Amino acid sequence: MKSVDFLKALGGVVAMVVACHTYAQASDSTSTGTTAAAPAANSKAAKKENRALGKKVRAALAKTQGLDVSAINVRASGGAVTLTGTAPDNDQIQKAGEVAKGVAGVTSVSNKINVQQQ
Repeated sequence: MKSVDFLKALGGVVAMVVACHTYAQASDSTSTGTTAAAPAANSKAAKKENRALGKKVRAALAKTQGLDVSAINVRASGGAVTLTGTAPDNDQIQKAGEVAKGVAGVTSVSNKINVQQQ
């Protein structure tokens, strides 16, 4: 019984050594060019830009006279803005799309706002 426990422990140690060695090789191969931090930094910068653009579009919608923005959601991704939610009538839906297109940095607008059901 003692030899079985010893073999189990030895197998665990061997597995750990192999896993550590494999991990070390993988990290060495990534250090020969771009680092793993660069894509993460780009992703964070892109998210920050998307949030800032979304805020600019929301602010422009909120400043627009005669537009009820309480049920309109704005999502930005790389200059493309998506408007979702509901509005009381088609005129407000069209106005929201036009205002969003006029914001600096917006490359396209996908207007998915629906007419609010009574």
